[in-house]
Amino acid sequence: MDDIFVYYTKLPQGVTEVITPCLGGYTLYLDENISDEKRFQAYMHALGHIHNKDFEKHDVQIIEAQAH
Repeated sequence: MDDIFVYYTKLPQGVTEVITPCLGGYTLYLDENISDEKRFQAYMHALGHIHNKDFEKHDVQIIEAQAH
């Protein structure tokens, strides 16, 4: 698996994580204003996208539907 670089930052209301491919892996931003439990859930959600190779797909609506 590629490296995952994790940062805590303020994200817009309702957004718990943002993940982007980067050189050598992925950069994951987690909302600093949510509980540890929600942050863990957001991290696991992001890992699912990585394992499913969702960044190679094109339809975001289908990707999110399959992730939930």
